[in-house]
Amino acid sequence: MNLPDSWTDRPAAVVRRNAAETVFDDLCSAIENGDLPLGVKLPPEAALAARYGVSRSVIREALRSCQTLGLTETKTGSGTTVISTHAAAPRYGRFSARDLVEARPYIEVPAAGWAARRRTDEELAALTKIVDAMSAETDPARWVKMDTDFHLGIARASGNEVFATVVGAIRGALSIQSRLLNASIHERRTASDREHRRILEAITAGDFADASDSMRQHLDRVEDAVNKLTSMTP
Repeated sequence: MNLPDSWTDRPAAVVRRNAAETVFDDLCSAIENGDLPLGVKLPPEAALAARYGVSRSVIREALRSCQTLGLTETKTGSGTTVISTHAAAPRYGRFSARDLVEARPYIEVPAAGWAARRRTDEELAALTKIVDAMSAETDPARWVKMDTDFHLGIARASGNEVFATVVGAIRGALSIQSRLLNASIHERRTASDREHRRILEAITAGDFADASDSMRQHLDRVEDAVNKLTSMTP
């Protein structure tokens, strides 16, 4: 199917601070209102980047989020095609959003507490480096990788192999969830940076209760964002 001229010709400059979110929102709206109809093949990443005035990495993140919601399908060598006009409840690989929301507090809250008690100087330095880098990172994909590295680093710093193994096993799902939430929920990434900093401060202080509570509050905010995203889908 040919790309509609009405969509191609319409300017779509975005504000860089929320570039991935803006691109994602615009693509979703265009798909759902029929500007990008079922079966249409989207332009290549480079052309979309030029249209929106953003980097290809921003386009890549937005397209991945569209695919996670079941709106598009991307195949190597053949590009991205619209396969549905209505978003579906997201799944993160083998796991559903509910799976992660229900399980993470039982794993990551105590892991943060034990990390405050048991972390080594080297592990603390690694966590600090990640948090500092995240606050300055502009590439969405690199930020998401550091997000999952931070949570896995805390699990490892807990000194409990069960926590480390479980978080390692769901690492891919955490990445997909992080990418989708950051692209679709305004200011989620900035809030995450603040929440991660608070967790790090508690771990640095060696405060078991504060580290546990800070992680619990972070996961509560993540759950709020997941519920908000789910309410956007039928």
